[in-house]
Amino acid sequence: MIVIFQSPAAADVIMFGDVAHRLMKLIGKDVSAKGTVTVDQLPDAIARLKAAIVEDKAQRTGVPDEDLPQSEPGGEGGRRPYVSLAQRAAPLLDMLEWSLKKKKPVVWGV
Repeated sequence: MIVIFQSPAAADVIMFGDVAHRLMKLIGKDVSAKGTVTVDQLPDAIARLKAAIVEDKAQRTGVPDEDLPQSEPGGEGGRRPYVSLAQRAAPLLDMLEWSLKKKKPVVWGV
């Protein structure tokens, strides 16, 4: 499944469903087929996502590359190359920040 985050303030952000669901939880939203981050909710969503990124980076600090995961479970039972939370969250964080600057909501599933 694919989830597309949209805002008039930024380009669409397209993610695998499992990744999008994880990020929805991190920004304080219920996992759902459709949803909205209102302009009033954007500061909290941004702060939550930034905190999760800092925590993810802290957990990987000092870990040799060979000890980092090389793959992770895929959304449909397979495996895919490992991508850190910081890398996965960057496009959504950028969208949230632009949306806040331009005072536009972020939606998905519409």
